[in-house]
Amino acid sequence: MDTPLADTPERLQQSFAQLNDSLQRSIIGQPHLVRCLLVALLADGHLLVEGAPGLAKTTAVKALAGGVHADFHRVQFTPDLLPADLTGTDVFRPQSGAFEFERGPLFHNIVLADEINRAPAKVQSALLEAMAERQITVGRSTWHLPELFMVMATQNPIEQEGTFALPEAQLDRFMMHVTIGYPDASAELAILRLAREQAARSPQLDAAAAPMLSQADVFAARKAVQAVHMSPALEQYLTQLVLATRDAGRYGPELRRWIAWGASPRATIALDRGARAHAWLAGRDYVLPEDLHAIAHEVLRHRVLLSYEAEAEGVRSDKVIARLLDLVPLP
Repeated sequence: MDTPLADTPERLQQSFAQLNDSLQRSIIGQPHLVRCLLVALLADGHLLVEGAPGLAKTTAVKALAGGVHADFHRVQFTPDLLPADLTGTDVFRPQSGAFEFERGPLFHNIVLADEINRAPAKVQSALLEAMAERQITVGRSTWHLPELFMVMATQNPIEQEGTFALPEAQLDRFMMHVTIGYPDASAELAILRLAREQAARSPQLDAAAAPMLSQADVFAARKAVQAVHMSPALEQYLTQLVLATRDAGRYGPELRRWIAWGASPRATIALDRGARAHAWLAGRDYVLPEDLHAIAHEVLRHRVLLSYEAEAEGVRSDKVIARLLDLVPLP
């Protein structure tokens, strides 16, 4: 039986702090990505990560899976991928004379959808439906996915040939859209030294490393996150922040000209869950405005759609979100 190791809130937070430290040592130069992974895990959400090749995106999610005793599977998305390559399919067994369902990679706990924008729309839809419904339907049968199920999808921003952009309505299924950049000089040197150490180490020793948390610990932590207090005034601020993306004209003609479509109610839910998770990881049982600001860009980046005027002026969504955070008054 999968019994929680951390049976008190304090020990549970300490265990996640140790997991964070372990991931930071393995994923050098990407502290923001590590924090967003933990927030998404605690908030039961999915992540879309955009960054150039070689920035440890695969290493990060694989290390997370190893730290929480979860099954991990990586799927390389390509233009010839089929929905059945993700969901699984019915296979005829001559021995029994019947069809038997062969499960696909979506039945793992943590799935890396590498370069999701290289797959056609049918494959993207199969993945995003599983993310939203936590189940898949093949033929007349419906199959439930594991209780712990998290998708981290990646996009490569430097290549556009042979890609299929995700529609905005499907992007909305991701809790957060994280953008990462290159490490600085000191982090680059630390990466070089870590690579040397790993090359000299025995792979068997790395494979034998015990996970820090069980899946039951993750579920217990999620309950603790749900119990984190958010004041009514902060709830009003969160709501006004999302509503401001839909009625930007209230905050000046500049924002009205820049925003074509505002964020959906999924943004409100994601901000609430993400802020609670961020506060809990910081060791608090209450939410501060800083917790909302820490994840606002990731939650709203793919949900606030810019107008042609904004694109023509070279305005990015991050600038628009920063302006909203400045203009919407704090409680």
